[in-house]
Amino acid sequence: MARKTTRAKDNGQEFLETLRELSKDRGIDEEILFDAIEQALITAYKRNFGSAQNVRVTLSRDTGKYHVYAVKTVVEDAEDEITEISLAQALTIRPDYVVGDVIEIEVTPANFGRVAAQTAKQVVVQRIREAERGMIYEEFQSRESDILTGLVQRVENRNVFIDLGKTEAVLTPAEQIPTETYSHGDRIKAFIVEVKKTNKGPQVVVSRTHPGLLKRLFELEVPEIQEGIVEIKSVAREPGNRSKIAVWSKDESVDPVGSCVGYRGMRVQAIVDELGSEKIDIVKWSEDPAKFIANALSPSKVVSVAVNEAEKVSRVVVPDYQLSLAIGKEGQNARLAAKLTGWKIDIKSESQAADEELDENMNVVEVESDEAFTAEGE
Repeated sequence: MARKTTRAKDNGQEFLETLRELSKDRGIDEEILFDAIEQALITAYKRNFGSAQNVRVTLSRDTGKYHVYAVKTVVEDAEDEITEISLAQALTIRPDYVVGDVIEIEVTPANFGRVAAQTAKQVVVQRIREAERGMIYEEFQSRESDILTGLVQRVENRNVFIDLGKTEAVLTPAEQIPTETYSHGDRIKAFIVEVKKTNKGPQVVVSRTHPGLLKRLFELEVPEIQEGIVEIKSVAREPGNRSKIAVWSKDESVDPVGSCVGYRGMRVQAIVDELGSEKIDIVKWSEDPAKFIANALSPSKVVSVAVNEAEKVSRVVVPDYQLSLAIGKEGQNARLAAKLTGWKIDIKSESQAADEELDENMNVVEVESDEAFTAEGE
């Protein structure tokens, strides 16, 4: 008999040691595990022993033993034996009970240990899984608006699933560069748009089309941006085709455009290659709207810019021979310049402008564009 007691105690202590070790390794508060196991044991008791009683289960933090107690209210005459106990019967347990007291009577079944051990194991596994999912969620949620690198695991219904090691990310069709194809094993960089909690764990939603991807690639590639000397003021993208980025330097001796281009164009070329040969115009930002608009229309040269600051509307005059370049194929250059600056831009050739009257609310400024740089795939 003594050996059985010792053995039970050994099992209990072994269970406690395992539980606490798991708690420490996984970073889970052990009391959370104890509470979860106790709640699960109540359900297990009722399911396995056909009891509708109001019960409480305790798991000893010292010995690892389980105890089941029926919780009953003392009444004069018990009508519901499941939840009530008569005063007369209660007094046989303890002579100072009175009507209204709540008492607990141990009802631990002889073979409850097996059920309890199995239930505890299931709860611990479940809680560890939940905790790991929680930690993964926190890790990636803190990295929203950042770049990650992963391997293409599979493609299903045009959704691309990227293996990140601890979890996977999904690249939906809307977030894919139209000119790209993705195959199993491809290593790609993507921008973390959102991290969602789901029943199957955290879902990391990524993008290859988000302007933030271009911004973060420059931040990673250009030391002057990392050091805070050069700042990216705005980004406009038509993914897979062309982008514009406006940069500014707080140090007049540092050329912001040149810093982003790099020696022989190596810095920007690495980004172009990463984005599937997407053309990138790097222009200088200016606090003067007219100057900034002129720069944004690069590679076109600009003669003058008229601005209405109240309505953020501008009219830009370019040389006749530069009109198509300023507008761009299917209006792309003008469209990206408008996105980059936040201004509505109306482009006219010199001959067109000569035949039209200018809005009286506009101020005409003759400008000369700053030097810009256009990078494209080799």
